[in-house]
Amino acid sequence: MLTSDIKNRIIKTAATAVAFIMLAIPLTSCGKDEGTVIPADYGSYGADVARELANSFPNRTAYSSQESEAGQYIAQQMRDLGYEPVVQQVSGDFGQTSNNIYVKIEGTGFYVDDGFGNYSLKRRIAVIGAHYDDMLSAFDDDGSEYKYDGISDNASGVGCLLTCLAHAGEYADMGFDVYIVAFGASGNDYAGARTFLGSLSPEEIASIDVMYCIDSIYAGDKVYASAGYNSLNDQNRYQMRRKLYQTYDVCYANTLYSNYRFDILYNESGIAMDLDGNGTIDRYNEVSANKSDYVPFDNAGIPIVYIDSFDYNFDKFESMKDTKNLNLQAMGGQVRGTSLDSAELLDSVLRQDDIDEDEDGIPEKSGDLLQIRINAVAFVILETLSKGSDFGMTPSQYEDYLKTPETESSEAVTDTSYIEG
Repeated sequence: MLTSDIKNRIIKTAATAVAFIMLAIPLTSCGKDEGTVIPADYGSYGADVARELANSFPNRTAYSSQESEAGQYIAQQMRDLGYEPVVQQVSGDFGQTSNNIYVKIEGTGFYVDDGFGNYSLKRRIAVIGAHYDDMLSAFDDDGSEYKYDGISDNASGVGCLLTCLAHAGEYADMGFDVYIVAFGASGNDYAGARTFLGSLSPEEIASIDVMYCIDSIYAGDKVYASAGYNSLNDQNRYQMRRKLYQTYDVCYANTLYSNYRFDILYNESGIAMDLDGNGTIDRYNEVSANKSDYVPFDNAGIPIVYIDSFDYNFDKFESMKDTKNLNLQAMGGQVRGTSLDSAELLDSVLRQDDIDEDEDGIPEKSGDLLQIRINAVAFVILETLSKGSDFGMTPSQYEDYLKTPETESSEAVTDTSYIEG
């Protein structure tokens, strides 16, 4: 753990850097002057991937042939981005097989104090994951005018996952070893996520600072970030929600709303209920009732940031649903897992390619909502990871620390070798 004086120095350094950046870069909310840096300006890549995945492989249920083909498509996208993915087999209960497709990007590591002023370089891990199978087979024989393809659940998450991979290289000082994982067979009790987590050593699992799970970010009214159920215990709450709070901070500190009308919100419904089934009444804040591939990590006591789209603005838990959009009420406001999860339908309802601006240059319309959400969520995740670990300093931070007047050469650093775990 970092000592308090080191934490204070890092905070002061970060504050100075932020102040310098704020002075050096004009705010986009004040207009779009030439040379202005617009955050999350990633283009259409992620949305194009999501639409191609949904259109080409609409029947990608767990262990199906189209799920296998979708996995091959994702692996090729990773290769096209310059990475060689690992293909990890996922086995079903009756001999079926699926695959996880993942890339590991090695970070710089973090210098960690042993409590006696001795520092060693250790690895810390972050996992970014999204499942690529879908809930239903494509169909149009239920009276629906539209054809299911799982564009929201979860082609949108895969598009965001690959956008993270496409831009991870822009963060040269990333301390974390980052696993970017497309999970297979999520529909079988999160088999892909369970397989991936089970393949890690106990030391690697203990080194995971955070698991980001991206799921269904297109169809819901708003985008939310939530913690895992392991954060419901008062004694663990802040520890398990630190990365969650950083996610909000990054979103608000940048100009995502003024540029895209994008926010990441948190569930503050405040309903009192037993959320995790342990017989204790919990407060329904900052967690989600929607389950996804974060569940095995949550059960393992790993901090979770689950990002999805939904609408929590209801007085009763039973009333909560994906959307209040009047054009998406055929299934009572639910989209994921229903025939309404269709690119044809959702694009016609939600997509506006031309963004109108008011007199101050601020967008008034959503534009391509899928592209906006994919890019903004990817940006927030990468920026949050760039803030570093609560357990140590990146090499560049450590070098700055050694240069401070308070640090004398007599303060021995007895072990600066790279130590795993």
